[in-house]
Amino acid sequence: MPIQISFELSDSDLEHFRKMMNAALEKASQYSPDEVLEKARAMTAEMESSSLPDFVRVRMESLEALISALEDPEWQMPDDEKAEILTSLAYFSEPHDLVPDEIPGLGYVDDAIMIELVIQDLSQDLDAYKQFCGYRATEEKRRGAEANVNRESWLASKRTELRSSMRRSRSSGSRRRVFSRIM
Repeated sequence: MPIQISFELSDSDLEHFRKMMNAALEKASQYSPDEVLEKARAMTAEMESSSLPDFVRVRMESLEALISALEDPEWQMPDDEKAEILTSLAYFSEPHDLVPDEIPGLGYVDDAIMIELVIQDLSQDLDAYKQFCGYRATEEKRRGAEANVNRESWLASKRTELRSSMRRSRSSGSRRRVFSRIM
């Protein structure tokens, strides 16, 4: 029978984890971007081969999506975004576990917290990449392999979608004003 345990980290608890992350980042600054990615991939592969609790597995999927975003040539990530994600992934190049990973069920609690901090900091980048992947899959299904979907085509699609939404809003708003004057 599963058991659910919830806990809340205070600001000082989070500060402790951020200090740990900063210390690991300093150590990891000696690595090249390729080495950071390689070590982050190795860490995720190691964690996947373990019997992970669900609360860690969910966070791992987001971490893997960030790694995929960095490596996806069609996403065409700007250099400043790459640097921000690589900096966050650098922690996983030199992890300092508070709780040994071998402890069943609890060994990855500290890793899950660190992943959650990274995901919170990069949530907009992660959401955008997930939307792009959905758009790419839809376009490839609709138009086939020659769809040629990249970040620019996705952004153009988003702009078109936004303009249409604004036109519909203006149109329905003006109709309401006309109808309210008539009545």
